[in-house]
Order: sequence, then structure tokens, then C-alpha cells
Amino acid sequence: MPTESKHPETIVLHAGYRSDPTTNAVAVPIYQTTSYQFNSPEHAANLFALKELGNIYTRIMNPTNAVLEERVAQLEGGVAALALGSGQAASLFAVQNICHAGDNFVASTDLYGGTWNLFLNTMKTMGIEVRFVDPSDPENFRRATDARTRCYYAETLPNPKLTVFPIGEVAKIGRSLGVPLIMDNTAAPVICRPLDHGAAIVMHSTTKYIGGHGTSIGGIIVDGGNFDWEKHAERFPMLNTPDPSYHGAVWTQAVKPLGPIAYILKARVTLLRDVGAPMAPFNAFMFIQGLETLALRMRAHNENALKVSKYLAEHPKVSKVIHPSQQTGEAQRRAAAYLKGGLGALIGFELKGGMEAGKKFIDALKMFYHVANIGDARSLAIHPASTTHSQLTPEEQQQTGVTDGYVRLSIGIEHIDDILADLDQALKTA
Repeated sequence: MPTESKHPETIVLHAGYRSDPTTNAVAVPIYQTTSYQFNSPEHAANLFALKELGNIYTRIMNPTNAVLEERVAQLEGGVAALALGSGQAASLFAVQNICHAGDNFVASTDLYGGTWNLFLNTMKTMGIEVRFVDPSDPENFRRATDARTRCYYAETLPNPKLTVFPIGEVAKIGRSLGVPLIMDNTAAPVICRPLDHGAAIVMHSTTKYIGGHGTSIGGIIVDGGNFDWEKHAERFPMLNTPDPSYHGAVWTQAVKPLGPIAYILKARVTLLRDVGAPMAPFNAFMFIQGLETLALRMRAHNENALKVSKYLAEHPKVSKVIHPSQQTGEAQRRAAAYLKGGLGALIGFELKGGMEAGKKFIDALKMFYHVANIGDARSLAIHPASTTHSQLTPEEQQQTGVTDGYVRLSIGIEHIDDILADLDQALKTA
């Protein structure tokens, strides 16, 4: 049940659901069930043959999850979505859905560390090669592409470098070669819609801003429905040749009566079915609660972050602030081109005192939580050099942008006076 509104504030409240057809309940119910009764043998056969869409088993789909999927798909301007058990699962599925052993994909060097490790090490054991390139020159993606390249992958607002990715430039290169761009938009919901700039697929760790409450782990993939997989059949044999894992279905042909959803439907009924990384219905319910206030929260996150970045830029103990508001040149241009209505709520800054100053700052915080997560409604902080990035070599530190004195903040929606007061008293100890 789509809503005709194009406004995120309305979409997150009304897309995909009006009321429960049996009870008329306005809140989305938690369908805590494993199975669904078929109306008849013919009905069951149609579902399994993809002649009609419907519920088969909660490992593959669930009515609570379906509302979340519809709302996030509409929020991003896509045609369909798939909710998964974590953001890591979403990153893996997004690529693995079109990549198999012997294939490669090109990824930005500016990625979350967990994604980097997944791509470089775990996916290597699957026979899938990642080729990392510096996104400061979009042409690097073209140079790394060959006949076995299946996709490009990047983060809109990469953590921890926080330099906006050149979405349109890389998407244009990819489309000229028949290569889709997959964007991780976790750090920039509402303020960026990568599909509008040429990306083909978007994913989120719903654990972060979409939830906002820090209670649930989840991920989601959105199919833009804007990439012609059939036109580039040689590059995508997994979508254009008979799939032995699903009765020999040729996905680009099998789904035509259902719409441009070959990519996401294949992910649902093969990868999700076989690997089994579904989002729990209760978690989907929790993400729906968070999603309802996402647009309002992002407004507050962004307003607070701007004030914090200005405060830090003027502080004598801070040598550098990493935030789009403090960037110049090409980085500033990209931020202006792709971020609308805010510059993001993640801020990095470097303390002049290095490692010891970073530790002292974290120890002195009173309101900020010292956690590795981002995107909560509450403010969060971490000193990566002594925690998440403690084992990095100097070369890896330079690559990731994490120095000994680097601190990352995820600015929450508390009153700005309280946020600044906590930062101020902690900086006095650093």
C-alpha cells in the first residue's frame, strides 16, 4: 500500500500499511509466526512458482517485516526492499547476489572497518575478489573494472573519513560499462537518496539512524528498479541464466509480470532462503517505531552537529575537525551536491595531545556514551586508536584517517547546551 506523498515525514508513517485487516489495529502488529497456511494446493504452487507474491515462511518473508521494507523502499525512492538480520548481512547479500566465485567488485577505500574486513578477508574465502580504489578520483573505478567486475560499492558518508562519496560521477561511469553502484546510506538517511543520483542499490544498517533507539540489530537492501540487468546479460549470468537453486528460473524473465524486481526477489528467495539471515519480526517492529520519527530526528541531529563542529573548530586543544561543514574544495562541492537538508551527525576531531589526550577525553565524558555504535538518539563517542582500530599499522591508520588523537562523535538529539557542556568539561582534561 504505497502513499502518494513524496515527503519523508509522511512516508515513514503511512507507506505499506493502513490498519490490520482483521482487527483494524492502527499500529503494525508483530507477526511472531514461523509459517503461513496456504489457501489451497494451487495457492501454494503459485507462491513457490512466483506466479503470485505472498507469505511462505518467516525465514523468507514476514508481514511485519514487509511494512518496514515498503517504508524504507519508498523513503529511498526504490521499488522493493529486503530486511535482514544485520547491516553486515545486508552488505554481504548486496554484493553476493550478483557475484560468485571468480568474480570481482570494486569498492571505495573509505569504508567502515567491519565492511572492509568482510570484503577483503571473508569474501576472499568465497572466491570473490574486492578491488579497493581511492574515491577522490572517480576514474579509479573505471580503471579497476574488467569483464568479471559485477558492481561498485561505497558509503555515502564514510565512517570515519566523513568525505562524501562522488555518487553521480561513479554511477555514470558504472552505467557506461554496465556496472551497478551499490551505496551504503547508513549515515545519511533522509539527507541523501543515492538512487536519485544514479545508484542502483542502496543498503542500510537499520541498527543506526533508522532505529535510533539502540535496541535492535538489523539491515536492509533497497532495489532501485532502475538498472537494466537484461541489457548487460553477459555481466550478470546469475540473473540471466537458469538458476539451479530455484527450479531453473531466469530471474530477469521470471519476474517481469511482477515489476523490475529481479535483483531483490532473487536475493530473497535464494540467498535469504539458503543462508538464513532474516530480520526477526520483533526487531522489524522496533525499527518501524524508530522510522516514524527518523525525519524529525535527522533534523535535530544535523542542527546539533553543525554547532558542535563550529565549537570544536574554535577550541585550542583541537587540531582538526572532520565534518562536511569544515571541508573545502572538491569535498565541499560533493557535500553540497549530495547532502540535502543536513551534513550528517558524525564528527571526527583530532586532539593535539594524541593517544593520551584521546583516552583522557573519553574517560572524562559524563553524558556521552562510550560505545562503538553510531546513530542513536543519544550522543556517543569513541577513541578508535585505543579500541576499534588499536591493531592498525601506521599505513592503515593513514588509509582510514584514524590517528592516535582522533575521536569520533555521533551527535544525538539532546539539548545543544548539554552536549557542548559535556564536551567542554571533557576537553579541559585532555
